Amino acid sequence: MPETQARPETELDIRLHAAEARLTGGLSPVAGWLAWSDWALHLANAPGKLSQTVAAAVGHWLAGEVGEAGAPRARVEDRRFDAPAWAGWPFAQFAATQHLAEAFWNDLTTAVPGVSRHHEDMVRFGAQQWLDMMSPSNFPATNPEVLVRTVQTGGMNLVKGARNFVEDWSRAASGQPPAGAENYRVGHEVAITPGKVVFRNELIELIQYAPATDTVWREPILFVPNWIMKYYILDLSPENSMVRYLVGQGHTVFMISWKNPGEAERDFGLDTYVEKGALAALQAVRRIVLRRKIHAVGYCIGGTLLALTAAWLGVTGRDWLATVTLFAAQTDFTEAGEIMLFLDEEQVDFLEDLMHERGYLDAKQMAGAFRLLRSNDLIWSRTVHEYLMGERPPMNDLMAWNADATRMPARMHSEYLRRLFLHNDFAEGRYRVLGTAVAPRDIRPPIFQVGTEKDHVAPWRSVYKLRLTADTEITFLLTSGGHNAGVISEPGHPHRHYRVSTVAADAPYVSPEDWFAATPVSEGSWWPEWQRWLAAHSGERVAPPPMGNERAGLVPLAEAPGTYVMER
Repeated sequence: MPETQARPETELDIRLHAAEARLTGGLSPVAGWLAWSDWALHLANAPGKLSQTVAAAVGHWLAGEVGEAGAPRARVEDRRFDAPAWAGWPFAQFAATQHLAEAFWNDLTTAVPGVSRHHEDMVRFGAQQWLDMMSPSNFPATNPEVLVRTVQTGGMNLVKGARNFVEDWSRAASGQPPAGAENYRVGHEVAITPGKVVFRNELIELIQYAPATDTVWREPILFVPNWIMKYYILDLSPENSMVRYLVGQGHTVFMISWKNPGEAERDFGLDTYVEKGALAALQAVRRIVLRRKIHAVGYCIGGTLLALTAAWLGVTGRDWLATVTLFAAQTDFTEAGEIMLFLDEEQVDFLEDLMHERGYLDAKQMAGAFRLLRSNDLIWSRTVHEYLMGERPPMNDLMAWNADATRMPARMHSEYLRRLFLHNDFAEGRYRVLGTAVAPRDIRPPIFQVGTEKDHVAPWRSVYKLRLTADTEITFLLTSGGHNAGVISEPGHPHRHYRVSTVAADAPYVSPEDWFAATPVSEGSWWPEWQRWLAAHSGERVAPPPMGNERAGLVPLAEAPGTYVMER
């Protein structure tokens, strides 16, 4: 647990590290130097590895032709050179050179004897970032698509691209959202499902949505969303709002809307988020629905918090939950994916010094790390299309939501990174919630898990690992798409599919690879599958509960979407 006040003898160090972090986007230069030194020294001591890699690269260069047998292949999903124009001379050679360089550096940065796995991953990632930046697709003179467009438009694509760049730069410098986001205003175009704020404390507002059917399923649904971003990803436009869909299916839905923390919330820890967040919301819902059991749903870090809360409820004998649903949420962090490139003891120390200055982690630091993980899609592809081709893709609701980021309290973020990501305390039985030891096996209700095939934040194999530690029935569903787009997969959305199966608590373990191979694919949205599961774990349909409970002190305070979601 980080100290809220720095020791006098470390204040100079903290200020230095905070200044460095502002220049490096929150990435520790020492962590990078240690990784590079580990790799370089071990490579220098492995002349056989070095000579073998160089010889293989020379062999590929001498092969000369794109598509030759044994020549390096492009990375999976690399669409930079898909256009027919890249097949002609000299552009085919430019693309081949890029692939050869990527293969060479991948070989040179992997399987070097003695290098730690974490440092190897960091060096390989850093080399790939440099190669992605220097790709021939990123420069007008070596990109045939840009050259053709320039001739066709008389150079107007470059003029439009320059305007796009200036607009983006000025918006970023002044803290404005990206162009087009103003067309998706919270409470006007998005987050417009009718409801009321029925509870508020210093951390959350609780929204109760108005019923849309004459009768509702007996057990209500409570969403515990991710607080790295705003809750309304679950209530975007009417046609893709999960909240609206569930209300239309006869469910009573409640939603936590988190406060956007600032300096005053610097000492809010994970226990605060359990006590004043998940538990406070559960208690309020129980007072409204007269102590009926609740279908609790957690998304991303909100799902991890829900798992901690559900385990605490199990240990303390509080039978409040009918089911637990986890969207792209990890409970075991030993295979937490590419984000671990930015997390080790040195990096977390560096982030703590950065957060100490303001009391929170700014959204820009988190957003920068996530963009780097998908730099081809989120940085360089955008550079080509918007600044070289002069094409501004239309803004959509999900993109506008993604730009509406939040902050993270210093104490909570430090505890989350150290106790879960680095030390894996929950999965390994060392975690305490409000002073009580908990583990995944303490979660009693049936669990519905959702993983997404292309998740860079919570890889589905990591999500799947709950089967190793939980002691209850688990239904696991794997859907197409990524961390956000895979979850927002409304009925009628094209090109969607999923796999799903249920295992009893005492069923033998099946590896994720074997499960994937054995589980049939279903076409379409997974939402109806989940809704049927919720209905099967619900009682009879009853009259809708009142909006709030005046006798219990839960008087409607505001119309949805409330006030906390508006905070910047």
